[in-house]
Amino acid sequence: MHAPTDSHWAAVKRILRYLKGTTSYGFHITRGSSFALHGFTDADWAGSIDDRKSTGGYLVFFGQTPISWKSGKQRTVARSSTEAEYKALADGTAEVIWLQYLLTDL
Repeated sequence: MHAPTDSHWAAVKRILRYLKGTTSYGFHITRGSSFALHGFTDADWAGSIDDRKSTGGYLVFFGQTPISWKSGKQRTVARSSTEAEYKALADGTAEVIWLQYLLTDL
């Protein structure tokens, strides 16, 4: 950013205030927890009235702790509810595979 404006500075301050208020947050992994990754996906076919795009999302657990999630409009219009579900599943699967690689490296 070569020429930051007042709105950029306001955004930075808002982010810093948010981070200051969440310093006590963290992942709570209990002793009896398994170290398995579990992912769940879902989609709402053609849920947007304006452009008929579906909303998809996933949630990934490490043991009993949610560690990754996403929800949003899909990039393309699905022709069926099955296609919308497959797109959400593909996104969730890619996230689980990436997390498996990350945890293996750690």
